[in-house]
Amino acid sequence: MHIVLEMLNTFEFQTLLKIILGTLLTGLIGLERSSLNKPAGFGTHALLGVSAVLVVVCSQYMTLNYDIDMSRIPAQLLSGIGFIGAGTIMRNGYNVKGVTTAAGLLAVTCIGLTIGAGFYVGGVIATIIVYLVLAYAHNISDNFERYSVISLEIVIEKQEAEAINDINEYFTQKKIELKRLHRTEEDDKEGTKETIEITGCYDARYLKKSKIIEELFAIDNVLEVTEL
Repeated sequence: MHIVLEMLNTFEFQTLLKIILGTLLTGLIGLERSSLNKPAGFGTHALLGVSAVLVVVCSQYMTLNYDIDMSRIPAQLLSGIGFIGAGTIMRNGYNVKGVTTAAGLLAVTCIGLTIGAGFYVGGVIATIIVYLVLAYAHNISDNFERYSVISLEIVIEKQEAEAINDINEYFTQKKIELKRLHRTEEDDKEGTKETIEITGCYDARYLKKSKIIEELFAIDNVLEVTEL
């Protein structure tokens, strides 16, 4: 029994445990992002988590063998993670996407640092909280949000003025304030289509984004409705 305890407490075994646990916890959060088709999924989150664990373990190893300050390397990691987070943020007109994913990447990095430091309870609790926030925060905010912006790409059949009129009438009836409207024509093998890019502001208390897309798609001669 004593030999087993000694083996479990070795630096090598603890490193293996930290890497596995860090991968599982941060990968779990990545799976939630993947389920919503976000730009950073399981692989990105798991790799960041493992990297963060390795940074702390490497710092611990260097402290044990070279007597250096182990806090310096993790501090540099937190500074550098901003570049990866910025890469997931995209702006399209009035919409800014990827901010939550960028914050999630920072969270999994901190979880990895926590696991690497051996604070397992803190890492597990943080993982549960972060997962719940990412999974359910959108539903909670929808209940309190008043005005929201929607950007859509609507493809209609060419020379279907009636479809355009129906779309304009729909926006008027639903009191969706148009902020931007851009029309382009494109040729394909089957004929000519017209694409309309629309950005509008609507009252989220009475309208849901999914309902707007569903009702626009039901209009005659509307071929596609895609959220930008």
